[in-house]
Amino acid sequence: MEGKTAIERLRKTRAMSPAVSMVIITASTIVMVLIASIYAYQVLERQRGASEFDAVKKSFIAFDDAVHDVALDKRGSRSARFTVSYGVLKLVPNALFLSINVDDYPNVNYNDTVGYVRYEIPTDYVNLGSGYKEYILGDNKTVVTSITEDLCCALIEQESESVHLTLYYRVRIMGPTTVQVNGSTVNYVEILVVKLTAARFSAFKEADFDLTAKNVGITTQSFGPYAVDEDGSVTVKITLGETTSSVDIDLNGEYVVFNLVIAQVSVGV
Repeated sequence: MEGKTAIERLRKTRAMSPAVSMVIITASTIVMVLIASIYAYQVLERQRGASEFDAVKKSFIAFDDAVHDVALDKRGSRSARFTVSYGVLKLVPNALFLSINVDDYPNVNYNDTVGYVRYEIPTDYVNLGSGYKEYILGDNKTVVTSITEDLCCALIEQESESVHLTLYYRVRIMGPTTVQVNGSTVNYVEILVVKLTAARFSAFKEADFDLTAKNVGITTQSFGPYAVDEDGSVTVKITLGETTSSVDIDLNGEYVVFNLVIAQVSVGV
């Protein structure tokens, strides 16, 4: 009897082994499928986030075109389309200090604050490397002297756990244009400021929207005429945020006039 019982136990054990093996294999397969699914989902999400980032870069370029078109067009309005799901778009008014000063002409000065537009996305979706910095529009100067140079700056930076794309505007200085006035030669130097502004700080996420640039005012202030110094040149210094640049201007006449044009562009949805 004991021998028979031992044989039956052995048969039962052999019968259970395939069943246990099947359970283990099935469970292992399910775990691997879940892990693969999670990994595939994460890869897909990163790809979608990276695609959004590329699309937002194009939208920033289109928005710069809109601002450029309305800056000197009173009451002009244009927009660019944005799609934001993985990142966030922020409108930040009065964020950067702007200062304009002219050496040897202390009365020629302008101090104000200007805003910027910023898109932020976590490095979970876009990781360009610690300390990454690239201008897709403009460069690190605060002043431009040619109409062929981008007045806009669009800067990509990676800081901490996010990548930022910031759009702001620097100062354009043109001239001098020499004109004869009552027998005297007068130099006219044109200084253009595009002041981005917004009604309030705003943040947009998980939405499709049109970001609108609207001209809400153009003001002009003239300084001078001033007698031209003996060396026949002036240096204009522009501070924007924490960066200062300067430009030297050669004057050819007896007097100089500085015309400061402020184009105020409101940004909103």
